[in-house]
Amino acid sequence: MSQVRLFRRNIIVSSKNLIQLTSVRTFAAGGKSKKGSKGGAAADAPKASILSKEVKSTTVVGANILKEGADPKIMADSEYPAWLWNLLNKHPPLSELRRKNAESLPYADLKRFIKLDTRARIKENNSIKAK
Repeated sequence: MSQVRLFRRNIIVSSKNLIQLTSVRTFAAGGKSKKGSKGGAAADAPKASILSKEVKSTTVVGANILKEGADPKIMADSEYPAWLWNLLNKHPPLSELRRKNAESLPYADLKRFIKLDTRARIKENNSIKAK
């Protein structure tokens, strides 16, 4: 009985029997249902949240970064530092800062103007050197 094995396709051929074994890739069952499956409306309905509204309004859900710990509680606005409320304020762009008098700018805007101007000069010098 002579046998030939082809490992790339996992095919075994013998003189008496022809047996073909092929690799079939399988996937884990997904959350999506196939067309025509039973229970269509119930499977497509949005799932209710496990957390109660009370827990959602008193804690920052998902902010815990420790293995063993709890989500932090939401505090009153007065308990947070003052700088936190200024993080989302819009800062003037470089073009607007250039139009203003540098001596009349507040310290924070002057510092930002110097940083942005230096960055722009570096980019300009790099583009000139690249040519």
